Amino acid sequence: MDPFSSPSSGSSSQQPSPEAFMDQLKTQLAQAYAEEFLETVRGKCFTKCITKPGTSLSGSESSCISRCVERYIEATGIVSRALFSSPR
Repeated sequence: MDPFSSPSSGSSSQQPSPEAFMDQLKTQLAQAYAEEFLETVRGKCFTKCITKPGTSLSGSESSCISRCVERYIEATGIVSRALFSSPR
């Protein structure tokens, strides 16, 4: 089943309603955004904060990662607000 089809209930020609399609699309976009966000934060913060990978994090590495993630979340929020609040 492709990601935009609904489970069939006996009829293969049945199309989802526009509202159901949009809800499904929004869910998939939110999931893709979350995955991209986590991957970016993971890569950037790991590179910046973990100088000597090992079996556990030092206190300074843990603090660095926390600050890095908080700054990235804050920056993303600022950019999002700027994009969605500006007139088009």
